[in-house]
Amino acid sequence: MTSSLYDMVGGSEGLLRLAHAWHRRCLADPIANHPFSHPGLHPQHSERLAAYWAEAIGGPPAYTASMGDHSHVMRMHAGNGVHPELDERCIELFALAMDDAGIPAAARGPLGDYFRRVTELMSQFPRSASDVPKELPLPRWTLNGPVPE
Repeated sequence: MTSSLYDMVGGSEGLLRLAHAWHRRCLADPIANHPFSHPGLHPQHSERLAAYWAEAIGGPPAYTASMGDHSHVMRMHAGNGVHPELDERCIELFALAMDDAGIPAAARGPLGDYFRRVTELMSQFPRSASDVPKELPLPRWTLNGPVPE
């Protein structure tokens, strides 16, 4: 029996495949490529993204232990204005990337719901990164949905 969404998606290897697949799809997409094509993108973006997702869905705390916290992630996404078309396209590409990465069918619904919710959260501070509060808790997700804070 699978104990977590993290285990169901194939752990860190499955999430790294997913992060690479999503990144490739975003770069190839005329709507979604802009945030991924600028020179300031971290060279290990996919690895860091996979670690962030892993921690949120039941994996090890590698992201917050050595890379940043949720407020840090929110600040990276803040100050870019309102962009519902981009957000929706990224969600669509995530669903396609789950296919590319071989994410099991039973995990796709909960993982897709998680990604949609986190995408909504990333849009909370359209004006400025300075609007993001310190020490926001990392949103956590299970096969049954969000974990209450």
